[in-house]
Amino acid sequence: MKIGVIISSNDAETCWNAFRFANFSLNNKDEVSIFLIGKGVEYESITNEQFNIVEQAEKFLESGGKIFACGTCLKQRNSAGSNLCPISTMKDMYRIVAESDKILTF
Repeated sequence: MKIGVIISSNDAETCWNAFRFANFSLNNKDEVSIFLIGKGVEYESITNEQFNIVEQAEKFLESGGKIFACGTCLKQRNSAGSNLCPISTMKDMYRIVAESDKILTF
């Protein structure tokens, strides 16, 4: 199954759970793509000891998941993006939505 996950929150626990679910899905042989939009592009800066989102994101990428981040949202936050938050476009988000069997939003 193809699963699209859209994260628009900068709540540490919410982002952490979204990445945990994405990793669980990968472990079940699903194909998973994550699109970060709005406050979701801030996830690297809100990771903490209790909710280590970066650790989950690294595991996600190592397991074959794909991360995309809204370039406009990053630009509004004066961010150039990163390996864990790569600059993407609405075209990428559209493709994820159009091609996925299921879409989850956090």
